[in-house]
Amino acid sequence: MATIEVKSLDSPDETRPFVDKGQADVITIGGGTVLRGTFEPGWRWSEHVKPLAGTESCQSPHFLYALSGRMGVAMDDGTEVEIGPGDVARIEPGHDAWVVGDEPCIAVDFGPSSAYAKQQ
Repeated sequence: MATIEVKSLDSPDETRPFVDKGQADVITIGGGTVLRGTFEPGWRWSEHVKPLAGTESCQSPHFLYALSGRMGVAMDDGTEVEIGPGDVARIEPGHDAWVVGDEPCIAVDFGPSSAYAKQQ
């Protein structure tokens, strides 16, 4: 039997505020988690999510589509990239990230851990 499930990130199942400088709107759909992150200027994972995660670097995998703004990402091995509007990125666990510039970065993430930015 065919099924269909539709949810809106404008009516999330949960909103997870970062320590400050943004939030993650989260829906659970199809047995997975989809997240829309709003990362304000000055946001950095190691400052604004690390206290929630309790790990040295982000251990959540990401498969994201950037809608607006820019984000820098540094892998634990030192590799760095910058992601901007229209970019699709696959980011493995073991990284830090930060907003580049003075515009919020908004991205939809189809691959996060269900515990991303959740108080541990």
